[in-house]
Amino acid sequence: MNARLLREIIYWLLISLGGFAAALLLASAATGRLRHHYQHHFQESRRERLFLSSGAFFVTFGIVRLITHSIHAGRGPFHDVYSGELHIHHLVWGILLLLAVGYCWLAQIGTGEAGASVWAGRMTSLLYGVAGALTLDEFALWLNLRDVYWSQEGRASVHAALLFGALLSASIWGGRFFHALLKDLFSFGRRRRA
Repeated sequence: MNARLLREIIYWLLISLGGFAAALLLASAATGRLRHHYQHHFQESRRERLFLSSGAFFVTFGIVRLITHSIHAGRGPFHDVYSGELHIHHLVWGILLLLAVGYCWLAQIGTGEAGASVWAGRMTSLLYGVAGALTLDEFALWLNLRDVYWSQEGRASVHAALLFGALLSASIWGGRFFHALLKDLFSFGRRRRA
């Protein structure tokens, strides 16, 4: 099996797993048990923030890949961002977001400490995941110090490694939550048939 086919298989497998997780969330929301499971499995602020950050990373990475592919193919409403002749890569927005989140955490905003704003903790965690995805999606650019995004160097195995890392991270921090959703969903189906 050649490397390109293997990357394609891994990519679509991970996309399918992400779709399955989204469908599971929607099904649980439809049964009215999503809030219960979320509150039960994410009582600890640190675990919730890690899960939100991982989820935001995975979703953003997928969206950025789709947008960049549509730009490269010349389809859709998206276009590269330029300032005069200078192409501003999306890692710039990721770095700026990382700096903003880092500053918030230095100022102890959104750190998840007792008595701190839960909303700020959730928001900074989500933004951290988004920023990480925007930055790491162009890892090959800052590694090679040139735009190799569409070359073999830029695509090697970075896609699969980052997607797998985000999915693995989300399952580690949210594994018990997703397991409870699945268990609840299957028991709901059995209750409806009885």
